[in-house]
Amino acid sequence: MIVLVTGGSSGIGAATSMLFAQAGDIVYAASRSGRLPQGADPSKIRAIMLDVTVPESIEDAVKAIVDEHGRLDVVVCNAGNGIAGAVEETSGEEARYQFETCFFGAHNTIKACLPIMRCQGSGRIICTSSVAAVVPIPYQAFYSAAKSALLSMVQALSLEVKAWGIQCCCILPGDTKTDFTAARKYTEAATDDSPYAQRRNKAVHKMEKDELNGLDAKVMGKAIVRQAHRRKMDSKCVPTLQYKTFNLLMKVLPARFALWILGKVY
Repeated sequence: MIVLVTGGSSGIGAATSMLFAQAGDIVYAASRSGRLPQGADPSKIRAIMLDVTVPESIEDAVKAIVDEHGRLDVVVCNAGNGIAGAVEETSGEEARYQFETCFFGAHNTIKACLPIMRCQGSGRIICTSSVAAVVPIPYQAFYSAAKSALLSMVQALSLEVKAWGIQCCCILPGDTKTDFTAARKYTEAATDDSPYAQRRNKAVHKMEKDELNGLDAKVMGKAIVRQAHRRKMDSKCVPTLQYKTFNLLMKVLPARFALWILGKVY
């Protein structure tokens, strides 16, 4: 298969790219830097420059792939970012920054790939959402919102493109040890004299501790590659029993009780 992975130079994207290559697929690891994933074999993985917030950049990358191979079988929309801060202390610009990559970046990528997939009568679209899509995280409200919006969009998309043999899947990772933790930004108003400072710092510290002690990125990469190679992909995939349980509890518990538990955790 011919595979494009956005956010492919590090973290889950890098692990996914290498696992696709190990499975014998032709892989394009895309990123703004155009770097190969660390330790990747350049004969098996091709680095390509792509910025998901710039539609022309995506179109150029997709065209280059299709010009060489005549097709594109799988796109993994994995590029993401994170911003922390209270809802009250998040500006419209900062909220849009969060959505620009996590939601609109995936939308831009999907739009560039769909004409190719429709013409060839097949294709697989896999998006990296998050357990945060179903478990609202305080002080990362816009991250949760962006990932929730992505999940809804991809599930609706699956109904729209089914007639052309195109399948869609959202992967919902839990805490994963990647560079995402160090790259997280704070809102400008998230200062030490903020009325939210003590609770915010405690909550974010808990999140970062969980991330740094989280699952290896390969666990999520394996889930993505496994879905891509299935005859029929799941519309939503939550890797590992622990996070499947969280997902189930958010469905069955009364909302007030679920939020009370989250309040105790964070």
